[in-house]
Amino acid sequence: MPSQFTIRAASDADEGPLGALDRRTWSPLHAVTPRPEPPYPSFFATTGPEDHLVADLTGRGLVGYVRLGRPTELECNAHVRQIHGLAVDERARGIGVARALLEGVCALARGRGARRLTLRVLGPNVPARALYESAGFRVEGVLPEEFWLDGAYVDDVLMGRSLAG
Repeated sequence: MPSQFTIRAASDADEGPLGALDRRTWSPLHAVTPRPEPPYPSFFATTGPEDHLVADLTGRGLVGYVRLGRPTELECNAHVRQIHGLAVDERARGIGVARALLEGVCALARGRGARRLTLRVLGPNVPARALYESAGFRVEGVLPEEFWLDGAYVDDVLMGRSLAG
């Protein structure tokens, strides 16, 4: 498989492929919502393409995305952005797509005036936690047993990093 990919801003034309990617990558390891079922909602139903970066694998199409948002709508919190989703297709794992998406979203958040970037990850999602830690994110809090998923209580891990400097 070629390992050449580009990270770019999403466009309206990416909505269908992103929805399909989101459904393919759904997993109880990271999702707190039920598996998507038809009729599928619009991928951009809550945030538009301007809040997404996508990974485009040469000759293969979209293989990843990251969604950037705000943790709250409060003005006193406007200097913080939050990752609201990151997914990489299994066929593109291990070639640096997730890391490139994280670097891109840090730059996007900085460009929007953010001083901090945060995210939430489920406790059992050890691979994602390791990726985030390697990208400079640190655990800043844990909400023990926050979710009941697949017959078990699961911690919600809050992570963040500075974008200043």
